[in-house]
Amino acid sequence: MTSLSLDTQPARRPRIVIVGAGFGGLAAARTLAKAPVDVLLINRTNYHGFWPLLYQVATAGLEPESIAYPVRAILRRYRNADFLLAEVRGIDVQRRLVQTDLGDITYDYVVLAAGSTTNFFGNERIAHYTMGMKDLNEAQRLRNHVLLCCERAAAETDPDKRAALLTFAVVGGGPTGVELAGAFVELIRHVIRHDYPMLDVRQARVVLIEATDRILASFPDSLQRAALMRLQRMGVEVRLNTPVADADATGLRFRNGEQLVAKTVVWAAGVRGAPLADALSVSLARGARVPVTPLLTLPTDEHVFVIGDMAYLEGYRPGVAYPMVAPVAIQMGEQAARNILAHMNGQPMQPFRYIDKGQMATIGRSAAVLDAFGIRLSGWLAWVGWLFVHLMALVGFRNRALVLLNWAYSYFTYDRGVRLIFGLGAEEQTEEMLRK
Repeated sequence: MTSLSLDTQPARRPRIVIVGAGFGGLAAARTLAKAPVDVLLINRTNYHGFWPLLYQVATAGLEPESIAYPVRAILRRYRNADFLLAEVRGIDVQRRLVQTDLGDITYDYVVLAAGSTTNFFGNERIAHYTMGMKDLNEAQRLRNHVLLCCERAAAETDPDKRAALLTFAVVGGGPTGVELAGAFVELIRHVIRHDYPMLDVRQARVVLIEATDRILASFPDSLQRAALMRLQRMGVEVRLNTPVADADATGLRFRNGEQLVAKTVVWAAGVRGAPLADALSVSLARGARVPVTPLLTLPTDEHVFVIGDMAYLEGYRPGVAYPMVAPVAIQMGEQAARNILAHMNGQPMQPFRYIDKGQMATIGRSAAVLDAFGIRLSGWLAWVGWLFVHLMALVGFRNRALVLLNWAYSYFTYDRGVRLIFGLGAEEQTEEMLRK
């Protein structure tokens, strides 16, 4: 495949190619905004997604477009930055080429920030019979599926089949699993109960399954206990020490031999580096992440930087890699950009130093846990802090306004405004459910 036409003339300034328009990629682009370089940001979608709120799209709380923002609209304020909608298939480090489905693109430096994907740990049956939640398409598919289950349950006369349709299982007790389980309970309690008066919502079950002996493992013990008690008071069945062995069309099978019959199973039990990591011809670390030096470069090439969820760098704690969260990606993006400029100018690059600003997770209406700067909170005050931090982190005034209005509407009316079955997969899902 030939190179793109924009590569036919030698660049007057160093070209920095950034792969991925997530938190890390955008942070790198912003840091390079006023530098004497040409930045090309490549992404397989034309938008930046705010994935910490993806679970609210999946549970009919937010419209998909309220947590996404066009990449070109973000970059147009930077005169030295351009955008290309393409799928990156690999990197030729010898010839310094980014290989895409549109052609090969030359670079002087490349920043790989392609993020992560759901980790099914090589189990193809689990991948087939459960649902991930890593992008807008998957979130919208999950919303369609949940609402279709309710529609089918309303017409189902067999009590066992109806119970399966009203059982929502979430595998993984991290922040995503906890937040999703709480959102499912609120969807049942405040929306399904009113929209489907013919259903006895007491039959509905939300089951949170965790392989270890605790949820929110990265949080302090006191906040873990507070979150667990809150979930249980809400009616979530929390199953600890329950590793999943397999999945099929009926639900889940656990290693202890027990089974859970459920038509909705969401896999939130782990993530791994983006598939691009597999194409780099390097030995991957845990979670299919790319080992990098403290300078955030490949050990064999100082012109290739890897950041965010794709990067494996120990230092968060002794022997523990930095977590796959947005604050790490943002700070890595900024440091990678500074190191590129230093390397261009013949100055020493600096190792990555993470400033931990804490962590938080919401557990439904008016409840959250927060651990930041030595402050540990649970309950309503932590929830207000969670709302503020996530609202301000959204890109664009319009998105902030939409999310704030949706949150206010849901809070005061106990309703969800996005209960539509449309878009990707709705018809296919209906046919599949009818066959089972």
